Amino acid sequence: MSLAVRVIPCLDVDAGRVVKGINFKELRDAGDPVELAETYDKEGADELTFLDISASHEGRATTLEIVTRTAEQVFIPLTVGGGIRSVDDVDRMLRAGADKIAVNTAAIDRPELIAEIADRFGNQVLVLSVDARRAPATDSGFEVTTHGGRKSAGIDAIEWAAKAVELGAGEILLNAMDADGTEDGFDIDLIKAVRSEVTVPVIASGGAGKAEHFPPAVDAGADAVLAATIFHFGKVRIGEVKQALSGAGAPVR
Repeated sequence: MSLAVRVIPCLDVDAGRVVKGINFKELRDAGDPVELAETYDKEGADELTFLDISASHEGRATTLEIVTRTAEQVFIPLTVGGGIRSVDDVDRMLRAGADKIAVNTAAIDRPELIAEIADRFGNQVLVLSVDARRAPATDSGFEVTTHGGRKSAGIDAIEWAAKAVELGAGEILLNAMDADGTEDGFDIDLIKAVRSEVTVPVIASGGAGKAEHFPPAVDAGADAVLAATIFHFGKVRIGEVKQALSGAGAPVR
């Protein structure tokens, strides 16, 4: 029996509010993170992901407070990312109530951070967030970006995902930057490329616009599907996504 496909709303938090834009620009306020988290828990979300997109020092204090409040209200696994740079940062977030931690930029700067976190807390705690975009010059056709997709990190996205798993990443959160906020569907080629190189769960993110967009991502190899805009603004409900997945033969909770 294959594991149930997880449906995960993503809360991009900036200065204590949930925001959403297209390709990380033109941010709109989407509400209070704790309220949204409660709503998604009731609607049947399998997990929640919190990304502190400003992740400045003040942002971190805000995030800790929000994570603590959310963990008190919801009982589904909570992944927190944004500005995680050390084992101590991970420890702090886990104590606040996070179940998993997503790392991105800091792991690119210093890949051994992945091993340090995995050694101390276990692989299951560590999610590597990969912001990938198409780049014909790379071997795989995809490169890693930083700064919300605006800067190239100069590394092949598929190679990086594989290396991170070797170092101890327990899951890959795969953000298709070209598709982010477009609502035109997931980047199927990107999902397939990563799936062929890693054995850990892959979370597909970026591009969902309607319930029918989710099953193809699972067919391409995603173990979980993540979306933000369409959930926050009520275009698609969690239940509709699960119905579409179930209708396409994917196991859901």
